[in-house]
Amino acid sequence: MTQIVCGQERTVQNRPYTDLRPFHFGILVGTHLQDLELNNVGPQLITDDQGVTREYIVTADQDRWDNGFHVGVLGEFRMGDNFQFRLAPTLYFGTRHVSFHNMDPLAPDSLISRKQNLKSVYIGCAADLIFSAQRFNNHRPYVMVGLNPMINLNGSDNDYLKLKRYDLFFEAGVGCDFYLPFFKLRPELKFLYGLTNALDTDHANHLKDKTMLPYTKSVNKARTKMVVLTFYFE
Repeated sequence: MTQIVCGQERTVQNRPYTDLRPFHFGILVGTHLQDLELNNVGPQLITDDQGVTREYIVTADQDRWDNGFHVGVLGEFRMGDNFQFRLAPTLYFGTRHVSFHNMDPLAPDSLISRKQNLKSVYIGCAADLIFSAQRFNNHRPYVMVGLNPMINLNGSDNDYLKLKRYDLFFEAGVGCDFYLPFFKLRPELKFLYGLTNALDTDHANHLKDKTMLPYTKSVNKARTKMVVLTFYFE
């Protein structure tokens, strides 16, 4: 009786020494989905310019994940056969659509619902630890975790909601290295979750239009979330 053992066949490896470099650069481009996790305060008392105090119940929600895009560069350090440390300065562009609804049935139509396009431009620098499996042929899967501090470059004093200038994200994801003849391609999918309250709670004190106060004060916390698909070229 003849036994035949079949397994995955070995093929010629592209760029066989690329992972032995102690340090290398690359570029990245991708798309992402943004969301805001808003905490509504419920009933609130608002005093207008005439000194009249009224109770408002306004709810706010980003009712969909809004897409954006990002570009950046990376520098990666080799820490051993399976570990790498990566720094990736990146620009994130996007817009969030926030809806407000006044729960007062006697409110005029102009006050029942409001919308805001919350534009955002972030510059971040992710610091990630990568654990890779052993390379087989021309692919190598990996998992990653890291922290990503970001600076919000956009914000207006005339919006209902305004985000703080600084935020910090935890990120985790998976990816795979594909070794092509002239470069290494790395698709990566990761999830980012904001660790701080991203809402500028002092924004209400700077509003010129006081009719915006019930909507601005309807939220006291906001946490940013992103689902990010990135393509690295190394």
